[in-house]
Amino acid sequence: MTKYLSIENKKLDSSVYEAERDQVLQTWHTGRDVDFKNGLLRHRNMADAKKFSDALANAETQGQTILQPRAGVALLREHIQLLSDLSPYCDVLPTTVDAYTRHNRYEEAQKGIEKSRAAGTSLLNGFPPVNHGVDGCVRLIDSLSKPVQVRHGTPDARLMAEITLAAGFSSFEGGGISYNIPYAKNVPLARSIRHWQYCDRLVGLYEEEGVRINREPFGPLTGTLVPPFISHAVALIEGLLALTQGVKCITLGYGQAGNLAQDIAAIRSLRKLAHHYFAEFGHDDYVLSTVFHQWMGGFPENEAQAYSVIALGAAAAKFAGATKIIVKTPHEASGVPTMEANRAGLQATRQMINMIRDQKPLDTREIDQEVDIIEREVHAVMKKVIFLGGGDIGRGAVLAFEAGVMDVPFAPAKVNAGRMTPVRDNHGAIRVFDHGSIPLPEDVLAFHREKIAERAAVEGRDVSFEMVVDDVRAISSSKLIGRPA
Repeated sequence: MTKYLSIENKKLDSSVYEAERDQVLQTWHTGRDVDFKNGLLRHRNMADAKKFSDALANAETQGQTILQPRAGVALLREHIQLLSDLSPYCDVLPTTVDAYTRHNRYEEAQKGIEKSRAAGTSLLNGFPPVNHGVDGCVRLIDSLSKPVQVRHGTPDARLMAEITLAAGFSSFEGGGISYNIPYAKNVPLARSIRHWQYCDRLVGLYEEEGVRINREPFGPLTGTLVPPFISHAVALIEGLLALTQGVKCITLGYGQAGNLAQDIAAIRSLRKLAHHYFAEFGHDDYVLSTVFHQWMGGFPENEAQAYSVIALGAAAAKFAGATKIIVKTPHEASGVPTMEANRAGLQATRQMINMIRDQKPLDTREIDQEVDIIEREVHAVMKKVIFLGGGDIGRGAVLAFEAGVMDVPFAPAKVNAGRMTPVRDNHGAIRVFDHGSIPLPEDVLAFHREKIAERAAVEGRDVSFEMVVDDVRAISSSKLIGRPA
Protein backbone atom coordinates (compact mmCIF):
# COMPACT_ATOMS: atom_id res chain seq x y z
CA MET A 1 0.00 0.00 0.00
CA THR A 2 1.36 3.42 -0.95
CA LYS A 3 2.10 5.61 2.05
CA TYR A 4 -0.10 8.37 0.73
CA LEU A 5 -0.66 9.83 4.19
CA SER A 6 2.80 11.41 3.89
CA ILE A 7 1.55 13.39 0.89
CA GLU A 8 -0.29 16.53 1.81
CA ASN A 9 -0.92 19.52 -0.37
CA LYS A 10 0.58 22.02 2.01
CA LYS A 11 3.64 24.25 1.84
CA LEU A 12 6.78 22.46 3.01
CA ASP A 13 8.03 23.65 6.39
CA SER A 14 11.32 25.56 6.20
CA SER A 15 13.09 23.17 8.55
CA VAL A 16 11.99 20.15 6.53
CA TYR A 17 13.01 21.80 3.27
CA GLU A 18 16.43 22.93 4.51
CA ALA A 19 17.29 19.52 5.95
CA GLU A 20 16.29 17.87 2.69
CA ARG A 21 18.26 20.41 0.68
CA ASP A 22 21.46 19.53 2.54
CA GLN A 23 20.98 15.93 1.45
CA VAL A 24 20.00 16.78 -2.13
CA LEU A 25 23.10 18.91 -2.73
CA GLN A 26 25.31 15.99 -1.67
CA THR A 27 23.82 13.68 -4.31
CA TRP A 28 26.52 14.60 -6.85
CA HIS A 29 29.68 16.66 -6.41
CA THR A 30 28.43 19.61 -8.50
CA GLY A 31 25.74 20.20 -5.88
CA ARG A 32 28.28 21.81 -3.58
CA ASP A 33 28.56 24.77 -5.95
CA VAL A 34 24.89 25.72 -5.54
CA ASP A 35 24.49 29.02 -3.72
CA PHE A 36 20.94 30.31 -3.42
CA LYS A 37 22.00 33.91 -2.75
CA ASN A 38 24.23 33.94 -5.80
CA GLY A 39 21.34 32.51 -7.79
CA LEU A 40 19.14 35.37 -6.66
CA LEU A 41 21.77 37.91 -7.75
CA ARG A 42 22.07 36.30 -11.16
CA HIS A 43 18.33 36.48 -11.77
CA ARG A 44 18.04 40.02 -10.42
CA ASN A 45 20.84 41.22 -12.68
CA MET A 46 19.54 39.37 -15.71
CA ALA A 47 18.23 41.38 -18.65
CA ASP A 48 14.44 41.30 -18.97
CA ALA A 49 14.85 39.81 -22.46
CA LYS A 50 16.28 36.66 -20.84
CA LYS A 51 13.41 36.13 -18.37
CA PHE A 52 10.93 33.44 -19.37
CA SER A 53 8.08 34.92 -17.35
CA ASP A 54 8.46 38.24 -19.16
CA ALA A 55 8.34 36.54 -22.57
CA LEU A 56 5.12 34.76 -21.61
CA ALA A 57 3.56 37.88 -20.10
CA ASN A 58 4.34 39.92 -23.22
CA ALA A 59 2.83 37.22 -25.43
CA GLU A 60 -0.33 37.13 -23.33
CA THR A 61 -0.67 40.92 -23.37
CA GLN A 62 -0.12 41.21 -27.12
CA GLY A 63 -2.15 38.15 -28.08
CA GLN A 64 0.87 36.48 -29.62
CA THR A 65 1.84 32.81 -29.78
CA ILE A 66 5.56 32.33 -29.18
CA LEU A 67 7.69 29.47 -30.48
CA GLN A 68 10.03 27.07 -28.70
CA PRO A 69 11.91 24.08 -30.14
CA ARG A 70 13.39 21.05 -28.38
CA ALA A 71 17.18 20.83 -28.42
CA GLY A 72 20.04 19.44 -26.39
CA VAL A 73 23.47 17.84 -26.92
CA ALA A 74 26.10 16.50 -24.54
CA LEU A 75 28.93 19.02 -24.68
CA LEU A 76 28.68 22.59 -23.42
CA ARG A 77 30.31 24.37 -26.36
CA GLU A 78 28.22 22.43 -28.88
CA HIS A 79 25.02 23.01 -26.90
CA ILE A 80 25.71 26.75 -26.78
CA GLN A 81 26.30 26.73 -30.53
CA LEU A 82 23.09 24.76 -31.16
CA LEU A 83 20.92 27.16 -29.16
CA SER A 84 22.69 30.19 -30.65
CA ASP A 85 21.95 28.89 -34.15
CA LEU A 86 18.28 28.32 -33.28
CA SER A 87 17.81 31.61 -31.45
CA PRO A 88 16.94 33.76 -34.52
CA TYR A 89 14.08 31.41 -35.42
CA CYS A 90 12.32 31.08 -32.05
CA ASP A 91 11.20 33.27 -29.15
CA VAL A 92 12.32 31.21 -26.16
CA LEU A 93 14.94 28.47 -25.92
CA PRO A 94 14.99 24.96 -24.46
CA THR A 95 17.58 22.77 -22.90
CA THR A 96 16.45 19.21 -23.45
CA VAL A 97 18.08 16.93 -20.88
CA ASP A 98 19.64 13.54 -21.61
CA ALA A 99 18.10 10.22 -20.55
CA TYR A 100 20.78 9.32 -17.98
CA THR A 101 20.22 12.56 -16.10
CA ARG A 102 16.46 12.03 -16.21
CA HIS A 103 17.02 8.83 -14.22
CA ASN A 104 19.61 10.43 -11.88
CA ARG A 105 22.39 8.28 -13.38
CA TYR A 106 25.05 10.96 -13.26
CA GLU A 107 28.05 8.63 -13.50
CA GLU A 108 26.78 7.24 -16.79
CA ALA A 109 26.04 10.75 -18.02
CA GLN A 110 29.66 11.67 -17.23
CA LYS A 111 30.91 8.72 -19.26
CA GLY A 112 28.65 9.91 -22.08
CA ILE A 113 30.26 13.36 -21.92
CA GLU A 114 33.75 11.86 -22.06
CA LYS A 115 32.87 9.56 -24.96
CA SER A 116 31.27 12.48 -26.79
CA ARG A 117 34.46 14.49 -26.43
CA ALA A 118 36.50 11.61 -27.81
CA ALA A 119 34.09 11.03 -30.70
CA GLY A 120 33.70 14.70 -31.55
CA THR A 121 29.90 14.39 -31.57
CA SER A 122 27.13 14.07 -28.99
CA LEU A 123 26.57 10.49 -27.85
CA LEU A 124 23.87 11.58 -25.41
CA ASN A 125 20.31 12.47 -26.41
CA GLY A 126 20.38 15.74 -24.52
CA PHE A 127 22.35 18.09 -22.27
CA PRO A 128 23.42 16.85 -18.80
CA PRO A 129 23.14 19.98 -16.61
CA VAL A 130 23.96 18.26 -13.32
CA ASN A 131 27.32 17.08 -14.66
CA HIS A 132 28.16 20.45 -16.19
CA GLY A 133 27.23 22.01 -12.85
CA VAL A 134 26.45 25.60 -11.96
CA ASP A 135 29.54 26.99 -13.69
CA GLY A 136 28.79 25.23 -16.96
CA CYS A 137 25.15 26.26 -16.87
CA VAL A 138 26.15 29.85 -16.09
CA ARG A 139 28.32 29.87 -19.20
CA LEU A 140 25.35 28.58 -21.19
CA ILE A 141 22.92 31.23 -19.96
CA ASP A 142 25.48 34.04 -20.33
CA SER A 143 26.17 33.02 -23.94
CA LEU A 144 22.54 33.42 -25.01
CA SER A 145 20.26 36.42 -25.42
CA LYS A 146 16.86 34.74 -24.93
CA PRO A 147 15.15 32.97 -22.00
CA VAL A 148 16.06 29.30 -21.48
CA GLN A 149 13.87 26.55 -20.01
CA VAL A 150 14.87 23.17 -18.60
CA ARG A 151 12.92 20.38 -20.37
CA HIS A 152 13.47 16.83 -19.23
CA GLY A 153 11.33 13.93 -17.93
CA THR A 154 12.55 13.31 -14.40
CA PRO A 155 10.59 11.86 -11.46
CA ASP A 156 13.22 13.26 -9.05
CA ALA A 157 14.49 16.56 -10.42
CA ARG A 158 15.54 18.17 -7.13
CA LEU A 159 19.28 18.46 -7.75
CA MET A 160 18.74 19.47 -11.37
CA ALA A 161 16.39 22.23 -10.24
CA GLU A 162 18.87 23.54 -7.66
CA ILE A 163 21.72 23.68 -10.19
CA THR A 164 19.86 25.08 -13.19
CA LEU A 165 17.88 27.71 -11.31
CA ALA A 166 20.98 28.90 -9.45
CA ALA A 167 22.68 29.27 -12.85
CA GLY A 168 19.95 31.44 -14.35
CA PHE A 169 17.49 29.16 -16.12
CA SER A 170 14.19 31.02 -15.73
CA SER A 171 11.70 28.22 -16.44
CA PHE A 172 11.48 24.63 -15.23
CA GLU A 173 9.24 22.01 -16.81
CA GLY A 174 7.62 18.89 -15.35
CA GLY A 175 5.66 17.57 -12.40
CA GLY A 176 5.27 14.68 -10.01
CA ILE A 177 2.55 13.02 -12.09
CA SER A 178 3.40 14.04 -15.66
CA TYR A 179 7.07 13.08 -15.21
CA ASN A 180 6.26 9.79 -13.53
CA ILE A 181 3.25 8.03 -15.05
CA PRO A 182 4.32 8.42 -18.73
CA TYR A 183 8.06 8.03 -18.08
CA ALA A 184 8.71 5.55 -15.26
CA LYS A 185 7.58 2.05 -14.38
CA ASN A 186 8.38 1.49 -10.72
CA VAL A 187 8.52 4.96 -9.10
CA PRO A 188 5.83 5.32 -6.40
CA LEU A 189 3.57 8.23 -7.24
CA ALA A 190 3.58 9.56 -3.69
CA ARG A 191 7.37 9.76 -3.84
CA SER A 192 7.54 11.66 -7.13
CA ILE A 193 4.83 14.11 -6.03
CA ARG A 194 6.78 14.75 -2.84
CA HIS A 195 10.02 15.31 -4.78
CA TRP A 196 8.26 17.79 -7.02
CA GLN A 197 6.86 19.61 -4.00
CA TYR A 198 10.51 20.27 -3.21
CA CYS A 199 11.12 21.64 -6.73
CA ASP A 200 8.06 23.87 -6.49
CA ARG A 201 9.05 25.06 -3.03
CA LEU A 202 12.45 26.06 -4.43
CA VAL A 203 10.69 28.10 -7.12
CA GLY A 204 8.48 29.55 -4.37
CA LEU A 205 11.58 30.65 -2.43
CA TYR A 206 12.87 32.51 -5.47
CA GLU A 207 9.43 34.10 -5.85
CA GLU A 208 9.47 35.26 -2.22
CA GLU A 209 12.75 37.05 -2.96
CA GLY A 210 11.26 38.85 -5.95
CA VAL A 211 12.56 36.48 -8.64
CA ARG A 212 9.90 34.98 -10.89
CA ILE A 213 10.55 31.49 -12.26
CA ASN A 214 8.05 29.98 -14.69
CA ARG A 215 6.76 26.47 -13.96
CA GLU A 216 5.28 24.28 -16.68
CA PRO A 217 3.73 20.86 -15.98
CA PHE A 218 4.18 18.47 -18.92
CA GLY A 219 0.89 18.42 -20.81
CA PRO A 220 1.02 15.65 -23.45
CA LEU A 221 1.66 12.76 -21.00
CA THR A 222 2.22 9.70 -23.24
CA GLY A 223 1.40 11.74 -26.34
CA THR A 224 -0.62 8.86 -27.78
CA LEU A 225 -4.37 9.40 -28.21
CA VAL A 226 -4.71 11.08 -24.79
CA PRO A 227 -8.24 12.51 -24.38
CA PRO A 228 -8.11 16.18 -23.35
CA PHE A 229 -9.90 15.62 -20.03
CA ILE A 230 -7.19 13.23 -18.84
CA SER A 231 -4.27 15.55 -19.52
CA HIS A 232 -6.30 18.49 -18.21
CA ALA A 233 -6.93 16.76 -14.87
CA VAL A 234 -3.21 16.07 -14.45
CA ALA A 235 -2.31 19.64 -15.41
CA LEU A 236 -4.80 21.12 -12.96
CA ILE A 237 -3.57 18.94 -10.08
CA GLU A 238 0.07 19.73 -10.79
CA GLY A 239 -0.80 23.40 -11.10
CA LEU A 240 -2.52 23.35 -7.72
CA LEU A 241 0.41 21.53 -6.11
CA ALA A 242 2.80 24.14 -7.52
CA LEU A 243 0.73 27.12 -6.40
CA THR A 244 0.59 25.73 -2.86
CA GLN A 245 4.40 25.79 -2.71
CA GLY A 246 4.54 29.45 -3.72
CA VAL A 247 4.79 29.26 -7.51
CA LYS A 248 3.15 32.31 -9.14
CA CYS A 249 3.87 31.89 -12.86
CA ILE A 250 2.29 28.72 -14.23
CA THR A 251 1.96 27.40 -17.78
CA LEU A 252 -0.45 24.53 -18.40
CA GLY A 253 -0.13 22.44 -21.54
CA TYR A 254 -1.85 20.10 -23.95
CA GLY A 255 -0.62 17.81 -26.71
CA GLN A 256 -2.12 18.01 -30.21
CA ALA A 257 -4.67 15.28 -30.93
CA GLY A 258 -5.31 16.08 -34.57
CA ASN A 259 -8.97 17.10 -34.80
CA LEU A 260 -8.97 20.88 -35.21
CA ALA A 261 -12.17 21.55 -33.26
CA GLN A 262 -11.14 19.34 -30.34
CA ASP A 263 -7.64 20.81 -30.18
CA ILE A 264 -8.97 24.37 -30.14
CA ALA A 265 -11.54 23.45 -27.51
CA ALA A 266 -8.88 21.77 -25.40
CA ILE A 267 -6.73 24.87 -24.95
CA ARG A 268 -9.74 27.15 -24.43
CA SER A 269 -11.27 24.84 -21.82
CA LEU A 270 -7.92 24.32 -20.06
CA ARG A 271 -7.58 28.03 -19.40
CA LYS A 272 -11.15 28.30 -18.11
CA LEU A 273 -10.87 25.19 -15.92
CA ALA A 274 -7.58 26.37 -14.43
CA HIS A 275 -9.07 29.65 -13.27
CA HIS A 276 -12.05 27.72 -11.84
CA TYR A 277 -10.04 25.23 -9.78
CA PHE A 278 -7.32 27.64 -8.75
CA ALA A 279 -10.02 29.92 -7.34
CA GLU A 280 -11.82 26.97 -5.71
CA PHE A 281 -8.65 26.15 -3.78
CA GLY A 282 -8.14 29.75 -2.71
CA HIS A 283 -5.50 30.94 -5.20
CA ASP A 284 -5.84 34.35 -6.78
CA ASP A 285 -2.24 35.57 -6.97
CA TYR A 286 -0.89 33.84 -10.07
CA VAL A 287 -0.20 34.42 -13.77
CA LEU A 288 -1.53 31.77 -16.15
CA SER A 289 -0.42 30.91 -19.67
CA THR A 290 -0.88 27.91 -21.95
CA VAL A 291 1.37 25.78 -24.16
CA PHE A 292 0.37 23.66 -27.14
CA HIS A 293 2.61 20.73 -28.07
CA GLN A 294 2.65 19.82 -31.73
CA TRP A 295 1.97 16.12 -32.46
CA MET A 296 3.86 13.90 -30.00
CA GLY A 297 3.12 10.55 -31.63
CA GLY A 298 4.65 8.81 -34.62
CA PHE A 299 5.54 11.10 -37.55
CA PRO A 300 5.55 10.33 -41.28
CA GLU A 301 9.03 9.60 -42.62
CA ASN A 302 8.31 11.70 -45.70
CA GLU A 303 9.35 15.29 -44.97
CA ALA A 304 6.57 16.89 -47.00
CA GLN A 305 3.98 14.88 -45.07
CA ALA A 306 5.69 15.76 -41.77
CA TYR A 307 5.43 19.47 -42.61
CA SER A 308 1.66 19.06 -42.92
CA VAL A 309 1.47 17.63 -39.40
CA ILE A 310 3.52 20.56 -38.12
CA ALA A 311 1.38 23.11 -39.96
CA LEU A 312 -1.87 21.64 -38.64
CA GLY A 313 -0.53 21.88 -35.09
CA ALA A 314 0.52 25.48 -35.64
CA ALA A 315 -2.93 26.41 -36.94
CA ALA A 316 -4.70 24.69 -34.03
CA ALA A 317 -2.48 26.39 -31.45
CA LYS A 318 -2.97 29.85 -32.92
CA PHE A 319 -6.73 29.54 -33.36
CA ALA A 320 -6.95 28.19 -29.79
CA GLY A 321 -5.10 31.19 -28.38
CA ALA A 322 -2.19 29.22 -26.91
CA THR A 323 0.57 31.36 -25.44
CA LYS A 324 3.36 29.10 -26.67
CA ILE A 325 3.92 26.26 -29.15
CA ILE A 326 6.44 23.47 -28.69
CA VAL A 327 7.58 22.95 -32.27
CA LYS A 328 8.40 19.61 -33.88
CA THR A 329 10.61 18.93 -36.91
CA PRO A 330 10.28 17.15 -40.25
CA HIS A 331 12.87 14.60 -39.03
CA GLU A 332 10.90 13.31 -36.03
CA ALA A 333 10.57 9.85 -37.58
CA SER A 334 14.31 9.41 -38.12
CA GLY A 335 15.85 10.14 -34.71
CA VAL A 336 17.29 13.16 -32.90
CA PRO A 337 16.65 16.16 -35.20
CA THR A 338 19.51 18.28 -36.51
CA MET A 339 19.71 22.03 -36.06
CA GLU A 340 18.64 22.41 -39.68
CA ALA A 341 15.56 20.25 -39.11
CA ASN A 342 14.67 22.24 -35.99
CA ARG A 343 15.05 25.45 -37.94
CA ALA A 344 12.81 24.16 -40.72
CA GLY A 345 10.07 23.18 -38.25
CA LEU A 346 10.25 26.61 -36.64
CA GLN A 347 10.10 28.39 -39.99
CA ALA A 348 7.09 26.35 -41.12
CA THR A 349 5.31 27.04 -37.82
CA ARG A 350 6.13 30.76 -37.99
CA GLN A 351 4.75 30.99 -41.49
CA MET A 352 1.44 29.45 -40.42
CA ILE A 353 1.23 31.69 -37.34
CA ASN A 354 1.85 34.76 -39.51
CA MET A 355 -0.87 33.72 -41.95
CA ILE A 356 -3.45 33.26 -39.22
CA ARG A 357 -2.46 36.22 -37.05
CA ASP A 358 -4.96 38.72 -38.43
CA GLN A 359 -7.82 36.30 -39.05
CA LYS A 360 -10.90 36.28 -36.85
CA PRO A 361 -11.09 33.73 -34.01
CA LEU A 362 -12.48 30.40 -35.12
CA ASP A 363 -15.81 29.87 -33.36
CA THR A 364 -18.14 27.03 -34.31
CA ARG A 365 -20.89 24.97 -32.72
CA GLU A 366 -18.61 21.95 -32.87
CA ILE A 367 -15.90 23.71 -30.87
CA ASP A 368 -18.47 24.82 -28.29
CA GLN A 369 -19.73 21.25 -27.98
CA GLU A 370 -16.21 19.95 -27.45
CA VAL A 371 -15.56 22.57 -24.76
CA ASP A 372 -18.73 21.52 -22.97
CA ILE A 373 -17.85 17.80 -23.11
CA ILE A 374 -14.28 18.38 -21.89
CA GLU A 375 -15.44 20.54 -19.00
CA ARG A 376 -18.02 17.98 -17.88
CA GLU A 377 -15.45 15.19 -18.04
CA VAL A 378 -12.85 17.15 -16.08
CA HIS A 379 -15.35 18.17 -13.39
CA ALA A 380 -16.42 14.53 -12.96
CA VAL A 381 -12.83 13.35 -12.50
CA MET A 382 -11.75 16.25 -10.28
CA LYS A 383 -14.79 15.84 -8.05
CA LYS A 384 -13.81 12.22 -7.39
CA VAL A 385 -10.13 13.07 -6.86
CA ILE A 386 -11.04 15.73 -4.31
CA PHE A 387 -13.43 13.30 -2.59
CA LEU A 388 -10.83 10.53 -2.39
CA GLY A 389 -8.30 12.90 -0.86
CA GLY A 390 -10.74 14.34 1.65
CA GLY A 391 -10.16 17.73 0.06
CA ASP A 392 -6.39 17.21 -0.33
CA ILE A 393 -5.53 17.23 -4.03
CA GLY A 394 -2.13 15.52 -3.61
CA ARG A 395 -3.46 12.64 -1.55
CA GLY A 396 -6.46 12.42 -3.84
CA ALA A 397 -4.25 12.08 -6.93
CA VAL A 398 -2.35 9.13 -5.43
CA LEU A 399 -5.57 7.35 -4.46
CA ALA A 400 -7.20 8.19 -7.79
CA PHE A 401 -4.46 6.41 -9.72
CA GLU A 402 -4.61 3.45 -7.36
CA ALA A 403 -8.35 3.21 -7.95
CA GLY A 404 -8.17 3.78 -11.71
CA VAL A 405 -10.17 7.00 -11.36
CA MET A 406 -7.25 8.63 -13.16
CA ASP A 407 -5.84 6.49 -15.94
CA VAL A 408 -3.40 7.53 -18.69
CA PRO A 409 -3.55 5.52 -21.92
CA PHE A 410 -0.42 3.56 -22.88
CA ALA A 411 1.55 4.65 -19.80
CA PRO A 412 4.27 2.31 -18.39
CA ALA A 413 3.79 3.09 -14.68
CA LYS A 414 2.67 0.11 -12.61
CA VAL A 415 0.37 2.33 -10.57
CA ASN A 416 -1.49 3.27 -13.76
CA ALA A 417 -4.48 0.97 -14.31
CA GLY A 418 -4.12 0.97 -18.08
CA ARG A 419 -7.78 0.12 -18.59
CA MET A 420 -8.86 3.39 -20.16
CA THR A 421 -8.66 2.98 -23.94
CA PRO A 422 -9.09 5.82 -26.47
CA VAL A 423 -10.13 5.71 -30.13
CA ARG A 424 -10.91 8.27 -32.81
CA ASP A 425 -14.41 9.02 -34.03
CA ASN A 426 -15.42 9.48 -37.65
CA HIS A 427 -13.99 13.01 -37.70
CA GLY A 428 -10.74 12.20 -35.90
CA ALA A 429 -11.61 13.48 -32.43
CA ILE A 430 -10.41 11.27 -29.59
CA ARG A 431 -13.20 9.41 -27.82
CA VAL A 432 -13.39 6.90 -24.97
CA PHE A 433 -13.51 3.28 -26.19
CA ASP A 434 -13.27 1.83 -22.64
CA HIS A 435 -13.50 4.17 -19.65
CA GLY A 436 -12.22 1.61 -17.15
CA SER A 437 -12.93 3.02 -13.69
CA ILE A 438 -12.96 6.69 -14.68
CA PRO A 439 -16.20 8.16 -13.27
CA LEU A 440 -17.62 9.81 -16.37
CA PRO A 441 -21.35 10.67 -16.43
CA GLU A 442 -23.51 8.12 -18.23
CA ASP A 443 -24.75 10.60 -20.83
CA VAL A 444 -21.15 11.54 -21.62
CA LEU A 445 -20.26 7.87 -22.08
CA ALA A 446 -23.31 7.52 -24.33
CA PHE A 447 -22.01 10.45 -26.39
CA HIS A 448 -18.67 8.65 -26.85
CA ARG A 449 -20.37 5.38 -27.82
CA GLU A 450 -22.53 7.16 -30.37
CA LYS A 451 -19.54 8.89 -31.96
CA ILE A 452 -17.56 5.65 -32.19
CA ALA A 453 -20.55 3.75 -33.60
CA GLU A 454 -20.93 6.42 -36.28
CA ARG A 455 -17.38 5.74 -37.45
CA ALA A 456 -17.89 1.97 -37.36
CA ALA A 457 -20.96 2.30 -39.56
CA VAL A 458 -19.11 4.43 -42.12
CA GLU A 459 -16.22 1.95 -42.20
CA GLY A 460 -18.49 -1.07 -42.34
CA ARG A 461 -16.93 -2.88 -39.40
CA ASP A 462 -17.73 -3.60 -35.79
CA VAL A 463 -16.44 -1.39 -32.99
CA SER A 464 -13.32 -3.17 -31.79
CA PHE A 465 -9.82 -2.74 -30.35
CA GLU A 466 -8.52 -3.06 -33.89
CA MET A 467 -9.65 0.53 -34.42
CA VAL A 468 -7.42 1.64 -31.55
CA VAL A 469 -4.38 -0.10 -33.04
CA ASP A 470 -5.11 1.42 -36.45
CA ASP A 471 -5.39 4.90 -34.93
CA VAL A 472 -2.05 4.66 -33.11
CA ARG A 473 -0.34 4.03 -36.44
CA ALA A 474 -2.41 6.40 -38.57
CA ILE A 475 -0.49 9.68 -38.64
CA SER A 476 2.84 7.99 -39.30
CA SER A 477 1.05 6.38 -42.26
CA SER A 478 -0.14 9.78 -43.55
CA LYS A 479 -3.70 9.62 -42.15
CA LEU A 480 -5.46 10.93 -39.07
CA ILE A 481 -7.99 8.13 -38.66
CA GLY A 482 -6.95 4.49 -38.90
CA ARG A 483 -9.36 3.54 -41.65
CA PRO A 484 -9.20 -0.03 -42.95
CA ALA A 485 -7.34 -0.38 -46.23
